[in-house]
Amino acid sequence: FGMGLLNNAILFTLIVWGQQYIASGVASILNASAPLFTVIFAHLLTSDEKMSGGRLAGVLIGFAGVAVMIGFDAVEALGVHVTAQLMCLAGAVSYALAGIYGRRFHRMGVSPMATAAGQVIASSILLFPLMLVIDRPWTLPMPSLATIGALVGVAAISTAFAYVLFFRILATAGATNLLLVTFIIPVSAILLGILFLDESLLPKHVMGIVLIGLGLAAIDGRPWPALRRLRASAVPRT
Repeated sequence: FGMGLLNNAILFTLIVWGQQYIASGVASILNASAPLFTVIFAHLLTSDEKMSGGRLAGVLIGFAGVAVMIGFDAVEALGVHVTAQLMCLAGAVSYALAGIYGRRFHRMGVSPMATAAGQVIASSILLFPLMLVIDRPWTLPMPSLATIGALVGVAAISTAFAYVLFFRILATAGATNLLLVTFIIPVSAILLGILFLDESLLPKHVMGIVLIGLGLAAIDGRPWPALRRLRASAVPRT
């Protein structure tokens, strides 16, 4: 229920509410702040994911890459519809806290499949009565088969399967690395659009992908010792 509240009920309610009033590009940038919150909260609340200069720099570089990729029009829109933007930002905070809170399930010996199932069931129980009161579904028209099919696809692939991966990665890589997914979402969306929707790859997309790659490398930390060793080996010995 704790994970269902943080990782589903609060998170998606706030983001969906906010996106009624702001553009998806602005929401993407605000959502990409989740790793920054994760670095801060993990430093304060955990003993093994402390903040380092490389991690903080990597998150900031990755965040800049998302902003460049989305476009400066979206950046300029920050500050308009402030309440809606604060809701999306609060959703990112909830996402970050969920990543840290979810670390306990691996220590408890609960499998990623069981954790994912428990979280989704719990969040459904939490939201079901609210849905009945607020949306009153019996007053709405019957959705089409295409809509029902889309919901099944989102539920099976983008939610159930995704959360199994979520908890498996959380158990092995930690909360900070897990929440870096918010940097990858714009990249995958743009690449899929190019592959399947005949969209164009623009210079800002390339620049954003490069910055995100540099940010991920800085957070990972392993490329820098390798580069130093390569540089040292290239220096002639006397």
